[in-house]
Amino acid sequence: MSACVPAPADSARTKHVHPPHSPPPGPRRFRIAGADVSASIAVFLIALPLSLGIALATGAPLQAGLVAAAVGGIVAGRIGGCPLQVSGPAAGLTVVTADLIQQYGWRTTCAITVLAGLAQLGLGCLRVARSALAVSPAIVHGMLAGIGVTIAVAQLHIVLGGTPQSAVPENLAALPAQLANLHPADVAVSALTLTLLFLWPRLPGRVGRVLGKLPAALIAVAAATALAALTGLRLPKVDLPSWSSHALAALPDGPVLGMVAAVLTTTLVCSVQSLLGAVAVDKLVAARPGLTGRVRRSDLDRELLGQGAANIVSGSLGGLPIAGVAVRSSANVAAGAVSRNSTMLHGGYVVIAALLLVPALELIPLASLAALVMSVGLKMVSLNHIRTVTRHREVLVYAVTTGGVVFFGVLEGVALGIAVAVGVALHRLTRTRITHEETEGGHHIHVRGQLTFLAVPRLSRVLHQVPHGADAVVELDGSFMDHAAYETLQDWQKTHTAQGGSVDITGRRPGIRISEPVEVDDCRCRPWTAWRNHQCERPPTATAPPDAGSQDTTGVADLTGGTGGRGGAGGREGTTTSSPTDLARGISAFQRNTAPHVRGELARLAREGQQPSQLFLTCADSRVVTSMITSSGPGDLFVVRNVGNFVPPPGEESGDDSVAAAIEYAVDVLKVRSITVCGHSGCGAMQALLGTEPGGAQTPLKRWLRHGLPSLTRTPGDGDGAGGPRLAGRAAADTAERLCLANVVQQLEHLRAHESVSRRLAAGGADGGLELHGMYFHVGEAQAYLLAEEAGDDGEAVFRRVLETDLTA
Repeated sequence: MSACVPAPADSARTKHVHPPHSPPPGPRRFRIAGADVSASIAVFLIALPLSLGIALATGAPLQAGLVAAAVGGIVAGRIGGCPLQVSGPAAGLTVVTADLIQQYGWRTTCAITVLAGLAQLGLGCLRVARSALAVSPAIVHGMLAGIGVTIAVAQLHIVLGGTPQSAVPENLAALPAQLANLHPADVAVSALTLTLLFLWPRLPGRVGRVLGKLPAALIAVAAATALAALTGLRLPKVDLPSWSSHALAALPDGPVLGMVAAVLTTTLVCSVQSLLGAVAVDKLVAARPGLTGRVRRSDLDRELLGQGAANIVSGSLGGLPIAGVAVRSSANVAAGAVSRNSTMLHGGYVVIAALLLVPALELIPLASLAALVMSVGLKMVSLNHIRTVTRHREVLVYAVTTGGVVFFGVLEGVALGIAVAVGVALHRLTRTRITHEETEGGHHIHVRGQLTFLAVPRLSRVLHQVPHGADAVVELDGSFMDHAAYETLQDWQKTHTAQGGSVDITGRRPGIRISEPVEVDDCRCRPWTAWRNHQCERPPTATAPPDAGSQDTTGVADLTGGTGGRGGAGGREGTTTSSPTDLARGISAFQRNTAPHVRGELARLAREGQQPSQLFLTCADSRVVTSMITSSGPGDLFVVRNVGNFVPPPGEESGDDSVAAAIEYAVDVLKVRSITVCGHSGCGAMQALLGTEPGGAQTPLKRWLRHGLPSLTRTPGDGDGAGGPRLAGRAAADTAERLCLANVVQQLEHLRAHESVSRRLAAGGADGGLELHGMYFHVGEAQAYLLAEEAGDDGEAVFRRVLETDLTA
C-alpha cells in the first residue's frame, strides 16, 4: 500500500474546467449491478448451511462459522485482490482448526487465527504470493484429499448418530461399534440430505433446469429440517447460544514451539488454498464471454493482504480461520457476478441471518449438517486430480501427502510430500538410460531421461561404440540437456561427420530445450520439424548479421539437420516443391517421432469413439492449420473445411447437403458444446467474390460462391467510410478484409437457421445449451481474433485479439 502524496501547488492548472453556464457534476452515486445482487443471494444460500456445518466439524461454537462467513465476505471481499473470489470458513481448514481447538482450546485458537492473519499481511507486503504457487500440485491435491478423508471419516460418526474421535485411526477403529449401534432418526435425516445433494443437480427436463438454479446444499438441509420438524424426530439440532456469551480471542497460552508450528500451519493452508482459488477464479472469468474486460485479473499479493486482514478480524471476533472457498467462488462466477459487491453483499446477508434467523437455524438437525460436510470432504478426493498426477508420474507424492495428512496431520503430511517430491525430482534428474542398438539402417542410440553432466561419461562411452563412417541416429527422449551434455553431443557429431559418417539427432518431443543458443542460420520453425525442412526459409548467413531473435530459443534442432547425412528431408530447405517422396518422408517422420507418443491416446479414441467438444468450420486454405492455432489434438475438434468457410442456409434451394449433414451430425449425434466459424486473411474465395461478374458459365466454383453473396451485400466498399464488422484496435486493411469479417458474421446467421442448431440454442442450460463463436485468423500476423459478444459504439460486430495475457493470471 502506498502512502498518499499531496498534489503539487500548481496542479490546479491541470484541473478540468467546466464549460460556462454548466452546473458542476453532482456526487457520484454508488450503484450495485443487478447481476451482483442475484449472485450474492445464490452465494449466501450456499454459504449459510456450509458455514454451520464446517463449524460443527471443527468442534467450534456454531456462531464462529457465521462470523467467519460474514467477515470473509465483507473484509476479504473489499480488500482482497481477486474480486470474484468468495472467502469464508473452508473445508480445507477443518482438520487444522479441529486439532488446534482440541490442543489449545477455542479462545487460543482464535488468537492463533489472528497471528496467522498477521503473518499473511507480512507475506503480502513482501510480495511473495507467486512463490506459494511453486508448491507441486500433487502436494496440494494430496493435502486436500487427506483433509477430505479426515473430514468424511469424522462426520460419518455424526451421520450414524454417534460422536467422532480425535483422529482418523481412532475413528476407523470405532466405526464397527458405531455401525452396530445406529440411530435411525439421524440416519434417516442424513440419508435424505445425501440423496438430495446427489439428485437435485440432476433433475431432468425443463423443470430440472429451473429448480437446478436453487443450491442443492440449501434444498437438502431445508428438506431434512422439514422432515425432522413434521415427523417429530428426536435428534440433536443446531444450538446457537446468545451472542452476549460469544467467546472472543484470548492471549495465546501454550508451548512456544507448538504455537509457532500452529501459526505456520494455519498460514500455509489458508494462503495456499486462497491463492490457488484466485488462480482458478481467473480461469473461470476468462471462460465467461464479455467478462474478461470488466473484471481485472487477480493481484495475488493484494489477495494475501485481504486474507490476512480477514483472519485478523475473524479471529478477534471469535470466528473460524478464513480462506478462499472454491464452491462459493465458482457459484459466484456462474451466477453472473461482475464485481466484488457480490461477495460483500453475501457477507451482509450472513450478518442479517445471524441476528434475525436464529430460531429457524436452531431447527436444523446436526446430522444433516454432518452429511453435507461429509459430502464436501468426499469431493475433495478428486478422481480427476488422481488421473492427472498419475499421468505425470507423481502419484507417489500424492499418496504420501494424503497418507501423511490422514495419519499424522496437515503440516507433517505436507512436509512428507515435499520430501518425496524432492527425492523424485533428484531421482529423475540422475536416472538416465542410454541404449545402443545396431540395425540394418545403421546405429540407433536412445537417451531416456534428463541429459546432465552426470550422464556424460555413459553418453560418451556409448557414442564411441559407433564405428567411423557409420550412419547414426541419436534420439533424445527428455525435457532438459545441460551445457556439458550439449558440448559432448556437438563435438562427437562434428567429429563423426568429418570422418564420413552421418548423424541424425532427433527429439521425440517437439520443442525440447537445451541451454545453448541456436546457430544463427538455424531454422526458427522448430515445433514442426518435418514441415519446416521443405517450407521454412533460413536467414542468410553471409550477408546478414546475427538476428537477436534467433538467440531466444534453444532446442534439439541445434544439433539436427545440418552436418552430413540424413537429418531432415533431403536438404531441400527454402523450396515449396512437393513430391511423393516428401509424403513418404513425412509419414516416416510421424511413425518414428510422433506415433509412439500418440498411439495410446489414439487407441483410447478408437475404443471409446470420438467425443469432440466443438465443431470448427473453416476455410480449406492450406495456411490455416486448425490444430496449431487452437492448440488442439486428436479427438478435440470436429473439423469441416470448405472454400470460403461457407454455411449454406438450410432448404431445398441450396442443394448443398455436405455442410448441413456435418452440422446435424456434430450437434445431434456428437453433442458438441460450441460451433466456431473461422475466416482468415487473404482468402481466395473472398477475392473471387469481389471479382465475380454476373452471367458467364456457371462453374462449380461459381455455384458454390453464391453462398457468399449475402456477405458481399453487407460489406461496405472502399468509399463507403465506416460500417460493417471491424477489428478492435485497427481498421480493416481493405475491402477484402472487410468482406472476410462480414462473411464470418453472415455465416453465423446461416448457422442459426439450421434446425438442429436453433433447437439446441433454444434449449439452453448446462446440458442442452450450445455456443456459437466467430473467429478471424490473420495469417501474416499469426494473430487470432474472436467475435466479441458486445457490439461496438456504432452497433457493428467487433473482433478482438486473443492474447495470452487475457487468459492467464
